Amino acid sequence: MTLRAFRWTLWAAVGALFLMLGSAAGLMVLQSASQPPSGSAASTSVADIGGEFSLIDHEGQRRTWSDFRGKPVALFFGFTNCPDICPTTLGELSVLLDELGPQGDDLQVLLISGDPERDTPERLKEYLQSFDPRIVALTGTGEEVDAAFSAFKAYREVVPLEDGNYTVDHSAGVYLFDREGSFFGTLDIHESTEVQRQKIERLLAI
Repeated sequence: MTLRAFRWTLWAAVGALFLMLGSAAGLMVLQSASQPPSGSAASTSVADIGGEFSLIDHEGQRRTWSDFRGKPVALFFGFTNCPDICPTTLGELSVLLDELGPQGDDLQVLLISGDPERDTPERLKEYLQSFDPRIVALTGTGEEVDAAFSAFKAYREVVPLEDGNYTVDHSAGVYLFDREGSFFGTLDIHESTEVQRQKIERLLAI
């Protein structure tokens, strides 16, 4: 065998070896990809939103999160001195309840106030006169309200105004929960009424 032929034979053998190694590695990758992930990555989980609270409703009754089991819940955070988003959202929820007809009795709408200093049960009761009577409003001490906001991963911040008064920045949107209190999704203020109604109907159907 000539030196040139020997070199070609050697390179061919090396190439074949790399080809076999590459094929084996590729097979290992494919097998690995086909296996389900292990540990926490293999399981699906519902967002950890929601938890026990103890607040006072607009009728002066102590209420907890557990009290609202058995019905789907649409939960909104706001305050009575809110100039626009809060009354608009509660108005839209009132319309949805009305349009649902008898189904509306199966949906519990809750408002948790982010302004416990001013939103007493009496003030909340007066405020709700403008909305659907099935809506329940909740308040409490500052500590109780903070605990409720924390349980639902909601945000609130008291913002001083130049005139010595204050407003409250807070999470917008409506949180939806099923009959067992598990997080279902949200209603976004930018969604159409039709989209919101479809979400509520899906929630009521489970």
